[in-house]
Amino acid sequence: MREAGQTGIPPGFTARHAAARRGLVGRIGLDRVLATSVLVLFVVLRLCDPPPVETFRLRTFDAFQILRPRPATLRPVTIVDIDEASIRALGQWPWARTRVADLVRRLTEAGAAAIAFDAVFPEPDRLSPALVAESVAGLDAESRATLARLPSNDRILAEAVAASRVVLGQTALAQPSGNDAALPETGFAQIGPDASAHIAHFPGLLRNVPELEQAAAGRGLFTIVPERDGIVRRVPLVLIAEGRMVPALSLEVLRVLTGSGAVMLRTDEGGVSAAAVPGFEVPTDASGSVWLHFNHHDPARFVPARAVLDGSFDRERVAQKIVLIGTSAIGLLDNKTTPVDRIIPGVEIHAQVLESVLTRATLSYPSYAIVVEVLLAIAVSAGIIAFAPVLGAAWLLVLGAVVAIFIAAISWLRFTELGILLDPTFPLGASFGVYAVLVFTNYTREQMGRQRIRSAFSQYLSPALVDELAASPEKLRLGGEERPLTIMFSDVRGFTAISEFYRADPAGLTTLMNRFLTPLTDAIIGRRGTIDKYMGDAIMAFWNAPLDDPDQEANACAAALEMIARMNALNAERRAEAEAGGHPVLPLNVGIGINTGRCVVGNMGSAQRFDYSVLGDTVNVASRLEGQSKTYGVQIILGDATASAVSDRFALLEIDRIRVKGKLLPETISVLLGDAEMRASETFARLSTAHAALLACYRGCDWAGARDHLETCRALGFGLDALYDLYAARIVAFERAPPPEDWAGVHVAETK
Repeated sequence: MREAGQTGIPPGFTARHAAARRGLVGRIGLDRVLATSVLVLFVVLRLCDPPPVETFRLRTFDAFQILRPRPATLRPVTIVDIDEASIRALGQWPWARTRVADLVRRLTEAGAAAIAFDAVFPEPDRLSPALVAESVAGLDAESRATLARLPSNDRILAEAVAASRVVLGQTALAQPSGNDAALPETGFAQIGPDASAHIAHFPGLLRNVPELEQAAAGRGLFTIVPERDGIVRRVPLVLIAEGRMVPALSLEVLRVLTGSGAVMLRTDEGGVSAAAVPGFEVPTDASGSVWLHFNHHDPARFVPARAVLDGSFDRERVAQKIVLIGTSAIGLLDNKTTPVDRIIPGVEIHAQVLESVLTRATLSYPSYAIVVEVLLAIAVSAGIIAFAPVLGAAWLLVLGAVVAIFIAAISWLRFTELGILLDPTFPLGASFGVYAVLVFTNYTREQMGRQRIRSAFSQYLSPALVDELAASPEKLRLGGEERPLTIMFSDVRGFTAISEFYRADPAGLTTLMNRFLTPLTDAIIGRRGTIDKYMGDAIMAFWNAPLDDPDQEANACAAALEMIARMNALNAERRAEAEAGGHPVLPLNVGIGINTGRCVVGNMGSAQRFDYSVLGDTVNVASRLEGQSKTYGVQIILGDATASAVSDRFALLEIDRIRVKGKLLPETISVLLGDAEMRASETFARLSTAHAALLACYRGCDWAGARDHLETCRALGFGLDALYDLYAARIVAFERAPPPEDWAGVHVAETK
């Protein structure tokens, strides 16, 4: 479609005005250069991603979590808490390994599915009998020998660990640790290119004493790397320490629970994309870290360690649960900050990782997100740059607000419904910067000139509206009413080629436009329609306003058929003229979309200038249907509401269920072929039966049956070859790649 006003030259458009317009274009060109430069600057900033840009993005993601923290639907993890009360009752940490062994045994007896330590035991227990014997002065030789023969506390803990399913904690170090012992390691398999360069590296790894490492079912890192501002948003599921790949504590727990021998990493050119064990695949960022959807600190997750040791705890809190042993004691300095809590124990973050994975509620900031954000910023900013000279400042501001709401809504919906993070701040910030440049450099200065030009081309009122306003002058005011309307959009196919044909004869093109717009307009007005506007070669019209039309759907359909008939007559007349004059002719073909629904109709605009027009989702759908007429190779497409109202009076066929661009819900669309006489014909009855069978087979994935009925329909000769070619191509495509099991026959329209 083209801008309104291309159908002719308004009176008074003199050479002086043309010169002024050329000056205006020059100034607009400068503004566009400046706005484009600002856009390029924003894109470079995003690609470089300096700390302020990253922080603003992360704080936006924090706001999402504050507004919608993760609901605690399940409690698969219990934290055995070495809290302040437990330390007061049992002594300072670290406790003797025999007491830790008692803790493991009691949890195992209570039915814990797995036990993991958010702690590390790097040195032999100083309270082991042999070490005590060496450190106590004045001990007699017999007592010293007796103590030396007793098993070490580490062996006792190792025996308890070996008798259960225990994952020991490790931590990454910023300096080499000098570990030379060959200890058990978790295996990794990578599907895709090597992603080691993207994973965080640490030169050292603090491990447990070898006796414990050998006894444990698994070993994992409890290392957490906060963001620059100290807030924990991501937890690494895999790190490289001492040159070897090591899993996080939570990932190792899942591996042990599933009985897997290794962890699988999915990688691509951007780095790690997911970490997986059998039954669980966790999306990660390029570094192998998982974005957490936090919920608030919850004391219900915690069981005091002293309660486990004295047997006073509720065994149901442990049975068939993953048990993490960690501390909330402030003196042990294991507290973190999350987007939703100022302070929580570090062990609770690991619990939230496991809860999120087990309930499939993790977040994802995919590697393609930056591409989407940059493209979105470019698209919105380019739209502002392109339309700023056309729209008024107020309308551009309204459009910008709508786009901002749309971007924010899309980002919010992806977060809440899909768990995917998409930063709305960058495209909004970039587009606002572009908007500010345009507004403050040129927009206000040029607004009045553009308004005068638009006014010369927008005085289109239907005769019915003029009559009603003459009879009731009080209606000449701003405002509108909601009522059911039938909306029509029509557009000439291939008008660009026609314009090119007349490039040396602009007056001839104007004559041609008047020649075909006049009969089309007469057909609409003759059937009680109101012309809303002309958009170059396109027409928008509606029925049931300003005057009531109880037969609005039928009148719109009759007008559409008459428009096709008048266009066919005009093409025949032009062909005869071309043959007589010995020159070529390009036929004029019209596509029409009609839809019915509730809209707001009335005088819309400002107190100084307003038009009688219509707004609503029904209008948007009608416009999309007109665009789809080219895709389906038909001339008139009806929306579901329109087709339902006239199905017993016109010859029409349902042709598809589509989800048009910009819509979430599918729309059933039909082609209008003819009037009641055609509908009553035997040939159409056969076509209707075969066509219905074709759609039933197609939606039932019976491709062979659909193909048979398709050929039957094609043979009946109603000029629907392009439609059936489309279905034939779809059938071939679905035979190669069948649709999903829950497919309902809905086609997603990729174009407007």
